[in-house]
Amino acid sequence: MSDSGPGGGYFWCLRHHRVESGDDVCPAQYRLGPYATADEAERALETVEKRNAEWDAEDARWTGEAG
Repeated sequence: MSDSGPGGGYFWCLRHHRVESGDDVCPAQYRLGPYATADEAERALETVEKRNAEWDAEDARWTGEAG
């Protein structure tokens, strides 16, 4: 496995639940990324959850639903 995927970087595969890079990556519909490091890709789902929570809170503030 090389150290970078299509366009460079590391990806989290949603189908295989693993970090992928280089020529060993699933189609774009099954991956998150790219990330700069394999460790960042490993934490991709945590990053998604954190960002979604932040965006949901911002949406609530924007619409006046936040306290």
